[in-house]
Amino acid sequence: MKKRQDAWTEDDDLLLAETVLRHVREGSTQLNAFEEVGDKLNRTSAACGFRWNAVVRSQYETALQLAKKQRKERLRLLGKNQPVRKKLLYTPPIPSLEELGEIAELPASIEQATMTLDHVIAFLQSFRSDNIHAEALKRENERLKKEMNELMAKNEELEKKIAKLEEDSSSIREEYETMLRIMNRARKMTLQEEEERQTLKFKMDKNGNLEKIAE
Repeated sequence: MKKRQDAWTEDDDLLLAETVLRHVREGSTQLNAFEEVGDKLNRTSAACGFRWNAVVRSQYETALQLAKKQRKERLRLLGKNQPVRKKLLYTPPIPSLEELGEIAELPASIEQATMTLDHVIAFLQSFRSDNIHAEALKRENERLKKEMNELMAKNEELEKKIAKLEEDSSSIREEYETMLRIMNRARKMTLQEEEERQTLKFKMDKNGNLEKIAE
């Protein structure tokens, strides 16, 4: 007996959707599709039907309508007067004698209860898995937003520091150039005074006073 209880994966959902659409398009029933997918995934056909109606179908509604349209077109081409019959595209495997014995020992009410429990478990696990994934994405998004805001704040702070440094550098450069001009002027004045001092000659007059002698 099938006792699969793990969560549905994206590949499982894709297999379910493709199988259902193929059965509908080729004139079979969705129940045949559920049985085929159930045997491939080791799930009950009821669990596959519940998954299709509760989760997957809404994502493939357009494709499902197209498949139904293609089925009608195929039937129209076959002829309006021919009786319409659902194709049996899939034949479930015949259970072994051991499996038949296990099923025969179970009361009908217990078997029905197990199928219902499969429905609930499949739905809750799928819902929990989707919920966990959504919460993880939400937390990651919030973390990235926080990091982005912190980086933007640091970038703004660095831009202010760079602008301040450029302003200080400009002021220092101006002060340095001014100081160089003052030093150059002072050096020139010192050289001129030294030259004038070296070119002057003095002599003493009769009264004992020094007077400058022109060169």
